[in-house]
Amino acid sequence: MKILVINAGSSSLKYQLFDMDNGTVPAKGVCEKIGPAGSITHKRPDAPTYSADYPMPSHTEALALVLKLLTDKELGVIESTDEITAVGHRFAHGGKFADSYLLGDEEIHYLESIAPLNPLHGPPALKGVAACKSLMPGKPQVGVFDTSFYSNLEEKAYIYPVPYEWYEKYGVRRYGFHGTSHRYVSAKAAEYFGLDYNKSKIVSCHIGSGSSITAIKNGVAVDTSLGFTPQEGVPMGTRSGSIDPSIIPYMMEQTGMSPAEINDVLNKQSGLLGVSGVSNDARDVWKAADAGNKRALLAMQILTHYIKKIVGSYVAEMNGVDLIVFTAGLGENDYMVRQMVCEEMEYLGVHFDKEINATCPRGKTAVLSTPDSPVKVILFPTDEEYMIAQDTYRLITK
Repeated sequence: MKILVINAGSSSLKYQLFDMDNGTVPAKGVCEKIGPAGSITHKRPDAPTYSADYPMPSHTEALALVLKLLTDKELGVIESTDEITAVGHRFAHGGKFADSYLLGDEEIHYLESIAPLNPLHGPPALKGVAACKSLMPGKPQVGVFDTSFYSNLEEKAYIYPVPYEWYEKYGVRRYGFHGTSHRYVSAKAAEYFGLDYNKSKIVSCHIGSGSSITAIKNGVAVDTSLGFTPQEGVPMGTRSGSIDPSIIPYMMEQTGMSPAEINDVLNKQSGLLGVSGVSNDARDVWKAADAGNKRALLAMQILTHYIKKIVGSYVAEMNGVDLIVFTAGLGENDYMVRQMVCEEMEYLGVHFDKEINATCPRGKTAVLSTPDSPVKVILFPTDEEYMIAQDTYRLITK
């Protein structure tokens, strides 16, 4: 059985074709700059990468190109799209959905209705679904939602201390994001160490251009740093993370900025970029810090300070921790971020091996704690697309 996984962005469309019979990925790629002057990169494990520029005015044209390449006599891996059994779609926000779902008209209508809660990711994901329905009519479409991993949070973890009517009338609550990633790495990392996932305490750190920390107790998420939107929690590439909310009306009064303008600053001009004044890319920020830029160093110190605070609070919340997992762009590739978070945490039972951390291959699974460490620390690469394929397979074979 072959399942196509789609992750549609505002101007991009990532895809992976999974062969569920042997657990392989025969082809994957990405369409970028969807519009008059788009481009595609198509990869097969047994052939050179194919890259080309193509005009693709919409997601439908982008998907049409993907299907053309997948079935191409030279570049393709299937005879026809009839070999694709179903399509799995990544959604950042699923609202009330507590699990992945087959997407019928009712489900799609609901996802359209909650698009204002997730204006950056929701509409593009729906465009991906529409493109698949148009070009592959009759194929089952499955939505996999980052928020569904947090559907079992207790009220004390998801209700904000604001008028309760805001939750009842407007849906203001902690939703959490990156759930598909946290679900994957926490379960796989526990399996790696031989821990019983359903009897363990895990803190999962998904650190990248967007970041979140999640506490997982006995296989269930009990808290997470991202909230009503993907803005809360630790500082990110361009997002501020958690700040005193009174800063917002104060700066609006001082500068005359509108709500939309202040929101733009907090989402696109803050975080590593805002503090360092250099870049939203941690690699560039570290280079500037190494060259003596004090603001660049401060940006990285603030980031790791926030991560450490949240990790510590989750250990207190769960009354202990067995395993700390690092994943995503920075979590998998930035050894200094991992070191700055884990050093001086011996009181929690974290015995961190700085040498292994500094020398282990980037983006490869590596145990970062010493053999005698009561708390295990691991770098574990995430694979959200694999989880989407697994959920899609589960739903269509019920």
